[in-house]
Amino acid sequence: MDNSRLGVTETTKKESGENHGQDRMSRAGALLPDRHPTADFFVCDIFDALPKDDLGSMEHPMFSLSTRPDRRILNYAHNGVDITVTPSVRGLATVHDKDILIFCISQLMAALNAGRAVSQVLHLKAHDLLVATNRETSGDGYKRLREALERLAGTRITTNMTTGQTETTSGFGLIENWEIVRRTRGGRMISVSVKLSDWLYRAVLAKSVLTLSRDYFRLRKPLERRIYELARKHCGRQPEWRISVEVLLKKSGSASPRRVFRKMVRDMISVDHLPDYQMFEEPGDIIRFCRRGQVVEGPDRPVLPPETLEEARRLAPGWDVYALEAEWIAYWAASGRVPLRSPRRAFIGYVVKRMSDDSN
Repeated sequence: MDNSRLGVTETTKKESGENHGQDRMSRAGALLPDRHPTADFFVCDIFDALPKDDLGSMEHPMFSLSTRPDRRILNYAHNGVDITVTPSVRGLATVHDKDILIFCISQLMAALNAGRAVSQVLHLKAHDLLVATNRETSGDGYKRLREALERLAGTRITTNMTTGQTETTSGFGLIENWEIVRRTRGGRMISVSVKLSDWLYRAVLAKSVLTLSRDYFRLRKPLERRIYELARKHCGRQPEWRISVEVLLKKSGSASPRRVFRKMVRDMISVDHLPDYQMFEEPGDIIRFCRRGQVVEGPDRPVLPPETLEEARRLAPGWDVYALEAEWIAYWAASGRVPLRSPRRAFIGYVVKRMSDDSN
């Protein structure tokens, strides 16, 4: 593999889940169980925050796909964006470690949308974090949480990636620091403070984020999570997205040879359990992603100009306007595809009603 591909340390066996333990889990079910399905999950404000991910790390691979300590320096370059990821002695931060960042981003965005003051330092209840990200709340779950925090703080990123309309070349940790604030008598963490990097905090303040499906946390394999991120990033802007296997391999950060990566993608197509999206293989070594149940074709399909989406963004701060557009088009199609004299007026009316319904 050349130096332009990230994630070079995971082996094909680890990434594809072909070892005995992974096979056994795969036979037990494609998705992880919903470990916390009780109604209480939705009572507290902390869980009303929809999972949100930053656009930068969704677009470009910054996390290891390895399931074992990954201690190589990784380099990635694509379309003018350069990223170097340097591990600590504990290895690179993994895709599963990213759950912590997603939880932090979600809390910040919920606070911003509610008009509350936010800070680069977050004070979190460890149990809430574990439950919201579908992790085990056993002693081992708290131990893995601490290890994830150590990898996130130790992993260093150097990049010229733009966040919040600002392009700078800088180096930073995925989190600047963390601290266990309270423990139980037995030593288990109760609450923890996390200081996000300037780079990530700037992205949140600029609302450069997208909403994820809660089922993202039920995806077992690192590659599945990474592919879902890419689909969410690109299909959020259009009904479907096509990408060559070669470019998908590079953007995923996988270290597998192309033929092995292609086989893993075909397996994902076969089991078909990505949240929100379906995958199809097309001639020419192309993979097509479509939103589930929301792909509306035809010459009468309403088309909205960019300024309409900007208007919707002002009316619905913090919402994914592309998801709202997809909902509206699906609603229009289900209502009989009535000809629209003014698609803009119809869409804005739909957005206003959605905001009203959501606030009641």
